[in-house]
Amino acid sequence: MSDLAGRLRRHLGAGPVAPGDTVVVALSGGLDSVTLLHLLRFPLRELGLGLRAAHLDHAMRPDSGADARWVRGLCRAWDVPLAMDRLDPPASGEADARRRRYACLEERAPADAWILTAHHLDDQAETVLFRAIRGTGVRGLRGIAPRRGRILRPLLPFARAELEAYAAAAGLAFRVDPTNRDTRLARNRLRHRVLPELERARPGAARALARLAGRARAHERAWDAALRHLVAGAVLEEDGTATTLARGVLHSYHFDLRARVLRHVLRRYGSAPDRAGTHAALEFISSGPSGGEIHLPGGVRLERDFDRIRVVVGPAPEAEDEPLVVTGPEPGRGRASGSAKIRAPGP
Repeated sequence: MSDLAGRLRRHLGAGPVAPGDTVVVALSGGLDSVTLLHLLRFPLRELGLGLRAAHLDHAMRPDSGADARWVRGLCRAWDVPLAMDRLDPPASGEADARRRRYACLEERAPADAWILTAHHLDDQAETVLFRAIRGTGVRGLRGIAPRRGRILRPLLPFARAELEAYAAAAGLAFRVDPTNRDTRLARNRLRHRVLPELERARPGAARALARLAGRARAHERAWDAALRHLVAGAVLEEDGTATTLARGVLHSYHFDLRARVLRHVLRRYGSAPDRAGTHAALEFISSGPSGGEIHLPGGVRLERDFDRIRVVVGPAPEAEDEPLVVTGPEPGRGRASGSAKIRAPGP
């Protein structure tokens, strides 16, 4: 057994995958996913995993169908069951491709199966660096999660160079996506220019960025544990559609704690405001008028009632129609709401 296979075996043994479990490898046909499939199919076959593969043709390149046919041939040669799909319409970009790819994997994989992707240490370093230069917070520095639900990334501890060495020793063939070499794309410039320069300037830079992701995940786990107590101290009432917070308790927290508590509550209702949105919400809590409200992404709004802040999901209640009576031609003003009817005085 190769060194890489042995280390992967120990890594899998420390995780949730048990001998005999069903695993579905997201197989693009590239070096990373082909190497992962080979490791599980041959040197690690002793684990007795129910090994399957899934391939999604994003239809973003004219020759993507050739990749799909190549993957089909590989799985036939290695006797690995394969599920194949093609996007129609094609993915509109990388973000759309990623979203639809994971949706397809979730749909195709058996309910009791683990879904394995071939993200590795260099992908992690690239993700952390990309998010850092975009100004992310600590949550963004967590990078690629080793596990999200039933999706696992077992190659995250291993560098791409290790996968390349294994593939060369095993004589593995794989497909090369030419778009991955296009340095007009920001992530590709990081991958092919910036990260190699960082490694030359500071050997081990990629591993250091990956360690930073690990520390950020640990940091956020600690925050999540602390937030449970902070949120509990601020919540007065809650049900499925609203949470009422004590404004005075919120103001007793440091500003950054206040922001985390608010975002934690908002995420329960599917709202994830950006930094500007969070700041606007905190400003409303601090100085908004009683009886006022502010609307946030996800159909969520904040309402202030003196020292009570309500986080409410759903449309705001419509105000009752009020007539606006114009008493004569003299200058003046009045107020109406909803679909109020304007009525002139009778003769």
